Amino acid sequence: MPSFPTTVREVRLVAAPPGLPRPEHFTVAERPLAAPGPDEVLVRNRGFVVLPGLRTLIGGAFADAPFSIRPGDPLLGPAVGEVLAAPDGGPLRPGDLVTHLLGWRDHAVAGAAAFTRVEDGFPDPLALLSPGLVGYGALTRAAAVREGDVVLVTGAAGAIGTVSGQVARLLGAARVIGTTGSAAKAKRLTDEFGYDAVLVRGQGPIADQLAAAAPDGIDVLLDMVGGEQLTAAVDAARPDARFALIGSLAGQMDPARRGADAPTVVDSFRLLTRNVTVHGISGQRYEELDPEWRERLGGWLRAGRLTVPMTVLPGIEQAPGALSRLIDGDVFGATVVEL
Repeated sequence: MPSFPTTVREVRLVAAPPGLPRPEHFTVAERPLAAPGPDEVLVRNRGFVVLPGLRTLIGGAFADAPFSIRPGDPLLGPAVGEVLAAPDGGPLRPGDLVTHLLGWRDHAVAGAAAFTRVEDGFPDPLALLSPGLVGYGALTRAAAVREGDVVLVTGAAGAIGTVSGQVARLLGAARVIGTTGSAAKAKRLTDEFGYDAVLVRGQGPIADQLAAAAPDGIDVLLDMVGGEQLTAAVDAARPDARFALIGSLAGQMDPARRGADAPTVVDSFRLLTRNVTVHGISGQRYEELDPEWRERLGGWLRAGRLTVPMTVLPGIEQAPGALSRLIDGDVFGATVVEL
């Protein structure tokens, strides 16, 4: 009989934060791990991604959330791991790499349906932790980037934005504009990730910066922020512009709110007279596109046409502070805890 781990280390919420979560609201705890049952798969995680939506799940104010995380509960999120044990005759074998949603722990046990196998030879398995699927789906479906489009990506230095700007260019955008919170990040986005211009929060009104970067307006918006940036994008919309709203960081990361609302003022007259379409898109909207996304991502990675930047935090001990680092803007690209 093979020898399996008998304990699992996992990150738990220890107290509901009164505002934005800080490291002291989380802990790394150890509990017994039973051997996998005859129909279960045991995985040793290699890494998991830290997503801003976690703030909403622990805030407890989002009535439509698929689940909530209460004090004492372990955290959940996308992870990549290696199969240690799997049922005979099933789709997985020991040694396979898989993606799944049982991150924030070093080992996971569940039925085979909870895991998706990573194709052999995928160029960078940790790149699959990037939540780029929702950006890809929005840019190919809801907003449907066309040759010659001017595209604005808000929150461009995050996990989705760093990848989506590159995808927009690959889909034919003539000009790609981003927004971020620091001049250093803006420089990286233009120097390394194909952005033509980046607007910096705090360096003057976003509307004025956008007017200078896109004097003739924008055709596509991929918005992860809301707030002032969404207001400015509506004012800059060209006729028949397509907007995809996939995040609301302006409200979600507001210490005065609980992570489940993001009020924004927009010019509805502009939306009407310019025939602007606005799509609100949840993170699970494009799950059926996952095979297509993996194929295209793998091809772009192999060809050197796209990179997935990450801030890698080594060791589960760094996990309690990872969400705070993301909220504070102390990361670039996807925030990954590597085990």
